[in-house]
Parts: sequence; structure tokens; C-alpha cells
Amino acid sequence: MIEQPSLSEDEGLELGLSEARSFPCRPVSDSARALEVGRNRLIVTGLIVVFAFLAVSVKLVGATCFAHREELRGDRPPEPEVFTARGDIIDRNGQLLATSLATASLHADPKLVLDAQEAAAKLVEALPDLEYQDVYDKLTSNKRFVWIKRNLTPRQHYAVHVLGLPGLMFEREERRFYPPGKLASHVVGYTGVDNVGLAGLERSFNKRLNSGSGSIQTSLDLRLQHILHRETVAVVEEFQALGGNGIIMDVRTGEILAMVSLPDFDPQEPGDAEGQQKFDRNALGVYEMGSTFKIFNSAMVLDSGKIHIGDKFDAINNIHIGRFTIHEYHGQHRMLNVAEIFQYSSNLGSARMAVQVGIPTQIAFMAKIGFLKPVPIELPELGWPLVPKPWHEINAMTIAFGHGMSVSPLHVAMGAAAVINGGIMHKPTLLKVLPGQDVPGERIISEHTSIEMRRLFRIVVTEGTAKFANVPGYMVGGKTGTADKQRGRHYTNANLTSFVGVFPINDPAYLVMIMVDEPKPSPTSHGFTTAGWVSAPVVGRVIKQIGPLLGVQPIDEQSPEIRQALEMDIGTKGTALAAYSPDDDH
Repeated sequence: MIEQPSLSEDEGLELGLSEARSFPCRPVSDSARALEVGRNRLIVTGLIVVFAFLAVSVKLVGATCFAHREELRGDRPPEPEVFTARGDIIDRNGQLLATSLATASLHADPKLVLDAQEAAAKLVEALPDLEYQDVYDKLTSNKRFVWIKRNLTPRQHYAVHVLGLPGLMFEREERRFYPPGKLASHVVGYTGVDNVGLAGLERSFNKRLNSGSGSIQTSLDLRLQHILHRETVAVVEEFQALGGNGIIMDVRTGEILAMVSLPDFDPQEPGDAEGQQKFDRNALGVYEMGSTFKIFNSAMVLDSGKIHIGDKFDAINNIHIGRFTIHEYHGQHRMLNVAEIFQYSSNLGSARMAVQVGIPTQIAFMAKIGFLKPVPIELPELGWPLVPKPWHEINAMTIAFGHGMSVSPLHVAMGAAAVINGGIMHKPTLLKVLPGQDVPGERIISEHTSIEMRRLFRIVVTEGTAKFANVPGYMVGGKTGTADKQRGRHYTNANLTSFVGVFPINDPAYLVMIMVDEPKPSPTSHGFTTAGWVSAPVVGRVIKQIGPLLGVQPIDEQSPEIRQALEMDIGTKGTALAAYSPDDDH
């Protein structure tokens, strides 16, 4: 046995390191190298697949959302311009007359509907106002877009949503709502399903309402509108009339505080309106207004300087001109001065006064007060006056007492306001006039003539044809008018009755006008259908209710100041002046 030499610890370590450096490292096995290469290849392949999948996804999204855009445009009707901020319409006190609320509208892509029969049946069940065949035809059409129902209610929206039918979709739109209902339908108007104004203020201010510039504040007072509407409805029903209308106006600014036309309609469902319901009698209708025209005839002759209030005219003998005869309804059979002609509503006296001043003066005056063109007010529905062409002497005579020329009730209100407010014509407006705002006006008669006309207005109520319009403390003045309606070339026994009232007449502030179309005899009027029995009492009732709301304080009618302001020096006043009954006006 050979004995190995012993090594120290340090020598052994050195020897080991030397041996390790003397032999190379053992190479990696072939299987390990293959596994590593495979793993790298799998990573690269996976990345390629991911990127390919992403590319395909992008293509699919593009094809789904955009590839059929041109096709959709071709099948789908032009997109309505959706306005999300159509302005409100409010009254002078901020009460809502019209506003918009967000709604959902239901449409479909027939290409995506799986079972048109089932879908149509379920939709008709959820929306009973739809017709099955109509819905089915839409769902089986070749179009890519069809409207099913616009402006769903929240309940309808939910009922369709829970059906979960493929191919049905909702689109956000807006629907117009009218909180007062039909109360001011002819003034406010209405919009279509595409949020476009189609009538009234909605149409006149359509661009402004859709511009996002805010609300439209009107001159209307919803409180007064309610009173006027209620009283007009009552008189139409009482006398079984074809219709009626009314106006309340501030004579100092031209603001329309209330305006009603009957029959009216629901602006929420304008398509349901029938016959004359959408017809605005105040602005669009033109009529022969009867004796209310004597307001303008009297103002014209007095302002001409050719005739004075004490001048007398023949009210005894009928006027024969050509094949026509002008006569009185209930004549006084005596000479009458200008004040008495107005008080007794004399046709003969009015005709002779008109001839005295002449046709050119009459035409010029009618033009000055705006009776030869539509009323300048913010409504699209305006009627053109009907005037004689050529303008003969017979026309001048009949126009003097309200026949042979047709104007709208708004014309009469505008002209009457100017006659009694000091002689200044203000354009009527449906927009609120702010305190301190300048109100442009044009003088049409002198202040002296206007004061004389106020006195004539008051006499008609205290001693003439409109006694039933008197309201103690409110100093009402006015003029009645009863016109025979014309059918074809002949006049009938059907009446158009109207009354224009102003209060307080010593310092005019407000005008109230009521017109009733073809009233029938009523026990309350003892069978009479003239304005003194039909229209004048309504104006009195309206004034009694709106006076306190407008802040008009009742006054002592017998005070020296009031008596002096309305005193007239027109000659002898006999008992005949006080013996006139409201049924005498015609």
C-alpha cells in the first residue's frame, strides 16, 4: 500500500482550483436547447396572433359602425335637427306658458329584427295606440331606419325597454309641453314633432327659441287670461253662439295682457283640432264690425276741424243712394248733435258726418290708424283688411257705421286705444314692456279730440247702449256694435255683437273688448241679441274681476274733479237721452 503524501489545507485548495481550470465546462444538452427555442417561437407566434386579432377587431368595428353610413343615409329620412335647449315661453309674471321636456323616441333597424310578427305584436301590446299592420310593414321594410313612435312617455319607454326586442332602439328628443293647456293656445301656438314652431309665438320666435338665448317673456298675464277665457266661454254657451273672442290691452303701452279666441284647441295635440278650432278670430279673422266703427268716424270728423261736437245732423230721413237705403234700427226721429249720434248709435247721423268731411279724409284717416294693412303684432297669422275698391260715396257712408269694410278685432282694439289714450298710436305687442322702457308712438288725433272721445265713451255707458257694462267705481266707458252678418251679397238676421270698454275713462289705462258670433236669443236677455245685452255685460264682469288685480283703485264718480273731467257742453239734454234701452243699438 502506497502512502499518499499529506497536504496542508491551503495546498489542497490550490490544487483543487488548478484542477478545475485544467478541465472545460460540460456543454448544455440538445433537449434543453430545443425547449428554449420552442418557447421563444411560441411567444413570437402569440404576439402575431394578438396583433392580427386586434386588426380584425378594428376592421369589424369600422364595418359595423361606418360601412353602411351611406346606405343608412339613403334609406333614412333627413335627420331632424334636435334642439336640446328650446327656450321657454312665460307670461309677464314668469308663469310657464310653454316648456320642453326630454323624451325618448322609438325607432328600428328592420335588418336586425329577428321575428317581425312577434315584435309587431309585442309593440302593439305595449303601445296600444299603434296599428299592428303599420308596425309590421315598417319592421319588414328594406330600410335600415324606421320611426316606430316619437316622444314616448316614461311609462311607454319602460314598457318597450323591458321587451328586449333586437333591432329596436331609442333616441333622445324633446317634446313641447303647455302647462296652461288651451288657455292661450292661439297666442302661444304649438310645435311639430321635430321641435319646430308651426303657429303663434312658437312660430314667430322659432329661431330665437332654438338658439339657446333664453326664454321669451310675453305681455300676457295668466291670471287675466283665465278670467277672460272663463267669461268668454260662459257667454258663448249662454247664447249658443258659433264662437267668441276677447282682448285685454294696456292702452298706454300697447301690451296685450290677455287674448282669447273660441273655439280653441289643445296645443299638446294640435292634430286633433277640428273645423274652426285653430282659427284665431282676434288676429286672423276680419269682420264688418258694426257700430264700434263709429268710434273712428266720430274721432275723424271731430279731429278734422270741419265738425264740432254740438253740430247737428239729420237723423230723421232715410238716405237713398242708388238701389241702397240707409235707415236707423231704433231712430230718434229728430236732429242729433255729434254726441247724441254717438250715444244713440245713429247710422244716418254717422253717414252724413262722413260725407261732410269727404272720402279723401276718410281714406287718409283709415290709413293713419292702420286699418288698411295687417296689425303689426308678433303673430304669423294676421288677416288683411277688406276695403272697397273703388271707394265711392256709398262706401264712405256705410263704413261710417261699420259696414262695407272688414278688419280684425285687434285692429279695433289698437285704434280705440289710440283714440282715448291721448291720441297716440302704439303698436300692439305680445312682449312685456319693461318699466322705464321707451314705448314708441305716433299721434293720430289731437289730445283735445281724445278728451272729447273719452266723454262720449262715458255717456254710452251711463246713458246709452252699454249700461250693463257699468261697474261702480271703475268709470267704464265704451261703445257697442251689432253688425248684420253678410252671406253672399245679402245681409242676414244673424248678428256679430261686440263691445269695446275702457277703464277708468277719466284716465284711461286698460281696454277690454268682447265679440260674440251669432248669439241666439236667451231668456236672460229677453230675447235680444244685440251688443248691449250680449257683449257689454261680459266686459263689465271682466272689469270687475281684473280691476283689483291690475291695482286700479275704485274712485268716487260723483267727486267734483271727476264730474268736471267728463262734463260736456253740447247743448240741451232732454229726457230722451236717458230713456234709451240697450236693445236699441244696431
